[in-house]
Amino acid sequence: MKSAYDVIKKPIVTEASMRALSQRKYTFEVAVDANKVDIKKAAEEIFGIKVQKVTTMSVKGKYRRQGARGGYTAKRKKAIICVTEDSKTIEFFDGMM
Repeated sequence: MKSAYDVIKKPIVTEASMRALSQRKYTFEVAVDANKVDIKKAAEEIFGIKVQKVTTMSVKGKYRRQGARGGYTAKRKKAIICVTEDSKTIEFFDGMM
């Protein structure tokens, strides 16, 4: 069985994800084989928050060339975690707003 830290890998900090913080939505890179239930349980365990909704999206690897050879970057999965109104915020993102 995977631990919560194996499910949620790292936060994604982009302009779009920073705009979503005002709506109490946090973006993370998660394990490719994780489902919404696993992501919700992991976020509640790690951050001590109440999750309202989880939205996931799979990102295919991009084709990249290096010299004469070409290949694909690794595929990944992103999750947008929407937190309830009465829940606390995630401290990592507090300094970025």
